[in-house]
Amino acid sequence: MSFVGVVDVLRGKPRNPVGPDGRMALSDHFRELRARLIRSALVLVVLFCVAIFFYQQLLELVQHPYNEARDTLAHRHPPVKTLPVINDATGGILLQFKLCGVVSLIAASPYWLYQIWAFILPGLHPKEKKYSRMFAAVAGPLFLGGVALGYYVLPKGLTVLISFVPHGVTNLIDFGRYFSFEMRMLLIFGVAMEIPLFVVLLNLAGVISGRALARHRPWIIIGTMVFAAVATPSTDPFSMLMLAIPMLILFLISEVIARVSDRIRGRGAHRTDRWADDETSQI
Repeated sequence: MSFVGVVDVLRGKPRNPVGPDGRMALSDHFRELRARLIRSALVLVVLFCVAIFFYQQLLELVQHPYNEARDTLAHRHPPVKTLPVINDATGGILLQFKLCGVVSLIAASPYWLYQIWAFILPGLHPKEKKYSRMFAAVAGPLFLGGVALGYYVLPKGLTVLISFVPHGVTNLIDFGRYFSFEMRMLLIFGVAMEIPLFVVLLNLAGVISGRALARHRPWIIIGTMVFAAVATPSTDPFSMLMLAIPMLILFLISEVIARVSDRIRGRGAHRTDRWADDETSQI
């Protein structure tokens, strides 16, 4: 393939004329999707190579929660012996590839998320475009805030778990499994922070009202605590509470936003959910 052909593939411009209603041929949709996927893959490859160059610094960042938990337990009497290990000959290189791959995926997330959004955006209505822009502006900081909270909580959770090791027993931690455990922990905290945002979007779309959220608040609190207990891989109560409490605060904020939104748009006079399930409406 010539250089011009490669450029055309990366640009993904439609070969058929776009209709007056803005519609595009199906083959051009696939051509655009292919171009966006290839561009995202190229960015991932470049960032993967950069991550390999900074592998030692990234490894220290991953080890920090474990080292903090180990140092905390080292001052106890009697101290708890714990040691990270890699079990097989290929474990080291697999760990390096996995770490650099995850870092490149996270670092490239603004770009490939934008590619997904730009591919979907032309098919949305103006109101849907407004909601999608709001989601794109708020979802990223919320997710990063959840990841930062999980990174802060992780040493405390590890300290609780490792402290159960009996005296005189050395705890050997497989580093590959520890890395997977850490990534799951951070991912769960990041995704959990997005749930109240979906509640606000459902309210703006007219699916759920602020009064309905208030009526089901006790069940929301119970469901949040159960979700936090099941979702946190560390299974210690400290990590569960550190996930549940910010989620509950965000849920309360989302309820306030939903009530304000309902009042601004005057939805209270035309709502059909103010009657109980077994009550006859005025219609």
